[in-house]
Amino acid sequence: TRRAGRGQALVEFALVFPVLILVLVAVFDVGRLVFAYNDVTNAARTGARVAIVDQTANKARNAVISQATSLGLTSADITVLYLEADLSGGCSPLALGCVVEITASFDWQAITPIIGSIVGPITVTTETRMPIERIYP
Repeated sequence: TRRAGRGQALVEFALVFPVLILVLVAVFDVGRLVFAYNDVTNAARTGARVAIVDQTANKARNAVISQATSLGLTSADITVLYLEADLSGGCSPLALGCVVEITASFDWQAITPIIGSIVGPITVTTETRMPIERIYP
């Protein structure tokens, strides 16, 4: 009858509701992952710009860290390399034609325990290269 139909709808809702909540929380976690990727990428790009103008690895590292303050990057998460134009090996940072390469990594963790146990931590890594076109003493 009508009353049994309401009970059936309540049971169906009780079965579907946890799945809907899990999907909703997963969407938020994926959004946080995309934000972390964009933030790390923009920070590496900023560090590369500083490195081609200043040619100092420490200033480039500090620029990356200050750009991605919401992620809490440290110096250990950032690599600054000066390479030859063909990317074959090391180059003096004060030479025209060198390419600066900034690599930044961030370990992303899901907020929700259920998603975190399914996915686990994900390392978001980005790499940016820019040529040194002018030397500024």
